[in-house]
Amino acid sequence: MKNLTLPIRFGIVTSAVLIAYFLILSLMGKHTNVFYSLFNGIITGFGIYETIKYTKLREGKGFTYGKGFMAGVTMGFVATLVFTIFFALYSTELNNVFLDQLSAVWAKDYKNFQGIVFFTVAVMGFATTLVLTLSFMQLFKTSNNPGK
Repeated sequence: MKNLTLPIRFGIVTSAVLIAYFLILSLMGKHTNVFYSLFNGIITGFGIYETIKYTKLREGKGFTYGKGFMAGVTMGFVATLVFTIFFALYSTELNNVFLDQLSAVWAKDYKNFQGIVFFTVAVMGFATTLVLTLSFMQLFKTSNNPGK
């Protein structure tokens, strides 16, 4: 569990930044525009990058690809879970008309639109986490090629 404290902390901080960004968009009335959610990937990516970087600094020579990958994935999953829970609470309790505003067509055609939206938010977060972690580990992994 000691090895997961850093990624969990970074995950909580990253989810707080994601929530703050969403609430700022909400205050400006832009939270129903799906285009702005692309910035979530940048926020999550920065969190994953910093998590792997600090894990490498903390581990030193004991840093392995597996440890870096686990740190990045753990951070991303924690951030995604916390943000998805917030998103579900926001759209059902704080702003009941948000989902209807988000997609008037979908809300009329599908009976369980809320579930589809929550599932989509979670899957997008998990996919972003996996792809960015694999990408950033290419920067941080140690080379197996012998030096010249």
